[in-house]
Amino acid sequence: MRLVMTRCVVNYDGRLQAHLPEALRLIMVKADGSVAIHADGGAYKPLNWMNPPNRLSENAKEGIWTVVNPKGETLTIHLLEVLSDTSYEMGRDPGLQKDGVEAHLQELLSADPTSIHQGLRLVRREFPTMIGPVDLMCRDVDGTAVAVEVKRRGEIDGVEQLSRYLEFLNRDPSLRPVRGVFVAQEIKPQAKVLAEDRQIQCVEVDFAELRGIESPNLRLF
Repeated sequence: MRLVMTRCVVNYDGRLQAHLPEALRLIMVKADGSVAIHADGGAYKPLNWMNPPNRLSENAKEGIWTVVNPKGETLTIHLLEVLSDTSYEMGRDPGLQKDGVEAHLQELLSADPTSIHQGLRLVRREFPTMIGPVDLMCRDVDGTAVAVEVKRRGEIDGVEQLSRYLEFLNRDPSLRPVRGVFVAQEIKPQAKVLAEDRQIQCVEVDFAELRGIESPNLRLF
């Protein structure tokens, strides 16, 4: 992990254009290649970021960082003043331990993937990728690989997580094309918008119904 505290100007050029004017910010560069630019606010969400795979080039003389991904999106960071530049070796992280509901939900869906989509069959739970395991790897009726990420509550960070898995899974010629399905009891509207933009299907499921308990919610279908 590299942490750079700097006064900087940032420009993003990709699916849209964005500009961060001069201000003091924290830049995080992770071992997986992700680059995130944070302000002293906004909770966990960065002001701008670039997910792996990407390439970071540093021009020390000009004080310019350029981050480019395979899609041609570019993040340009002008470092006007560097207050600190520190790196830490963090080692391998054991990963997030799912709470009881989320773990049970994954177990129920793996036992019957047709609860997600008709004709879906399980290949493996916790299917490994270079950046962590995707919850369920399945195949649909046409034999297409389907990566399923399961959350109790579906938010933007879950969609981002599945997007990163899909980037790596689609590099494997024995799997691609791999499509993504984001499953949760409730998916936030912002997460649905991002999922649609990333061509990821959203599916909301009823935990009580999956457990064989009649849901109190009335349904039209």
